Amino acid sequence: MRHCYSTLAALALSIGIAAVEAADLKIGFVDAERINRESVPAERASKQLEKEFAPRAQELQRREGQIKSLQGQLEKEAMTMSESERRSKEQELARMSLDFQRMQREYREDLNLRRNQELAALFERANRVIKQIAEAEKFDLIVQEAVYRSPRIDITDRVLKALAEGK
Repeated sequence: MRHCYSTLAALALSIGIAAVEAADLKIGFVDAERINRESVPAERASKQLEKEFAPRAQELQRREGQIKSLQGQLEKEAMTMSESERRSKEQELARMSLDFQRMQREYREDLNLRRNQELAALFERANRVIKQIAEAEKFDLIVQEAVYRSPRIDITDRVLKALAEGK
């Protein structure tokens, strides 16, 4: 029985010490999606990607127009065409469609690859800024994902400001 009381006392003492230590714990939260959406480097990267991939997007639109035009022509004139001419146009349409699908798939893959590269660079930079803030303000822990967080521990605005300043 005496052993039980000493165990309980030790447990209460360790809980008390943990509560005191927890009171000194400084925690912060960073909303990674806001960094991705609202930061100046993210906006700059998005504009750069648009500019970089605009010619390919225009080429895809041009080819899509050609396919629709050929398809419309084929539907309109199918009854007046000879069998060999109709078959030739259908083969050309099938070839153009396959090329278009291939180009579209390559475009999406390349765009996703570049977007992921830009995101990686953005978050690498954001993590450096977060570390600087954590060290300067003596944070013990900064998390990027949480089921719930209090607005008072959210330091996202500070990170966005530091990224905008180019730190």
